[in-house]
Amino acid sequence: MNNMAPYDLMESVRNTNEWLGATASAMGSYPAFALSMNPFLTLAQAWGKVTERSFARMVAKPGWGIRSIVGSDGTDHLVDIRTVVEKPFGNLIHFSVRRRDPMPRRVLLVAPMSGHYATLCRSTVASLLPDCEVYVTDWINARDIPVSAGKFDVEDYTLYLVEFMKALGPDINVVAVCQPAPLTLAATAYLAAEDPKAQPRTLTLIGGPIDPDATPSDVTDFGHRINMGQLEQMAIQQVGFKYKGAGRAVYPGLLQLSSFMSMNAERHSKAFTDQILAVANGTASDHDAHNRFYDEYLAVMDMTAEFYLSTVERIFKNGEIANNDFFVEGRRVDIGAITDVAVITVEGEKDDISSPGQCVAAHRLLTGLPDSKKAQHLEPGAGHYGIFAGKSWRTNIRPLVLKFIDANAPKPKVALVPAADVS
Repeated sequence: MNNMAPYDLMESVRNTNEWLGATASAMGSYPAFALSMNPFLTLAQAWGKVTERSFARMVAKPGWGIRSIVGSDGTDHLVDIRTVVEKPFGNLIHFSVRRRDPMPRRVLLVAPMSGHYATLCRSTVASLLPDCEVYVTDWINARDIPVSAGKFDVEDYTLYLVEFMKALGPDINVVAVCQPAPLTLAATAYLAAEDPKAQPRTLTLIGGPIDPDATPSDVTDFGHRINMGQLEQMAIQQVGFKYKGAGRAVYPGLLQLSSFMSMNAERHSKAFTDQILAVANGTASDHDAHNRFYDEYLAVMDMTAEFYLSTVERIFKNGEIANNDFFVEGRRVDIGAITDVAVITVEGEKDDISSPGQCVAAHRLLTGLPDSKKAQHLEPGAGHYGIFAGKSWRTNIRPLVLKFIDANAPKPKVALVPAADVS
């Protein structure tokens, strides 16, 4: 119960700032003040609008906002989001396109569970929809999951992925973005040993820490500097009484956000200052570049304490995936058991989250996979976000991934026509 106080304190600070922003915005727009030429009132109103919006976004799950796509026939096709598999800690959802025949390319996008919602991959999904049947892992905010649902750690996460892959069948192509890359690799190896017929056709690993020590970064250095007791004391809190998950131990989204912001504090400070001035000058809009980015970036979710701590300890500190020494329910998962799944790794040259070298390390673990089924790509000049949702993804990486999927699709069988029937 002691850790509920800091959780509720953070929520109180957030709520207060949202209220202060709303108050400043309302006061700045008070009709009587329109007679004043004092620029402070305009700036106060602009500050209030930006502040209210920013702090409100921190506790709201963004919508997918993908309502339709343009089909090959040139007409709009509405998109429905349907739940395929429903689980306590995350669902498997399908972006079903109306009035369209099922696409031959079927893609499972494994979204990160590292502080943001799966909607962080919105642009990735939108770019794949015209050419693929798209399925996504939609993780649930831990604050909204009752304690009675039990624990959720890296082994549970891996088994969720195994279940999702089984539900979709062996013709699925899996694309894992960032955090889930090592556990998606483990889930594929688990299937290779336990149920080979359920393995995916291809596996694309994008900017993930398969071997965090391959090229150390600020993230990996932090993981090695701090011991698990310190980390638990510093990062773990219990959900307050406001939410369904009251009492659940979590790594709070607001605490994660403060870490995200501090990594590039100067850049974020300038972005918000520029936005306040833009609002004051009347040049900002509801869906401008700033709001499109920060509406998603500021929307954070809590992770279960056991998932966060086991990720740090087992993936980063002990390097269980990197050393091919990962266990699920007491059984060792041998990455070398993968012999049929084509695997491609994608890295960004300027990725400061998963530095180049961390993801491509997967290939040395795939000892049972022939080189003809392995591929790798290093995107010049690309940062972490760009390799799955930015310009680099749209112009270079997406076409490369689709080409890799097609290259490893089963060749269509040509019907043999009897010679007597040929005219």
